[in-house]
Amino acid sequence: MGVLARITSSTQKKGGESNSLATGTHAIDKDKVLAATDPTVINPLQTGTWETIRTAPVNHTPRYFNKAEADALKATATRSQQEARQTKRAYKSLKKIENADAQVHAAHRGYIRGVADSELVKKRSDAATARHLHALRPEYARMGAGLDRAENNANARIAEIKAKVKSNY
Repeated sequence: MGVLARITSSTQKKGGESNSLATGTHAIDKDKVLAATDPTVINPLQTGTWETIRTAPVNHTPRYFNKAEADALKATATRSQQEARQTKRAYKSLKKIENADAQVHAAHRGYIRGVADSELVKKRSDAATARHLHALRPEYARMGAGLDRAENNANARIAEIKAKVKSNY
């Protein structure tokens, strides 16, 4: 594509910018690239709630507990310890799931980069082939002109023969 064709191309954006890959422009939106994978995921712009868990209220002043309160607190403490063990297991599993998701995500992005690299190799090859075909055009034009001359010469010779035959008969 010539300079004039590029300037007047229909691939022009408003403001005169071309959106062709051949001009080096891009459609990489950094906000999309850096967007969170989930609206609730923690990141510097979404820091989470900072909530915590508190099974029993804080005792700010000393006090006595009766047997029923002590028994209830002991049962709650036992249940909390058991649930804490199960909660730790669950969070450990959730962390493993997140790590597996991250590995799949990273592997997929590596694949996508490979696809992009392969596309570039393919387009380079296409461009090289197009340049080669352009380089062949002059020879084809010479051959075409030669064939036109041969056709004109043959037609002239045929016309001469026809004229000669007509004059003899």
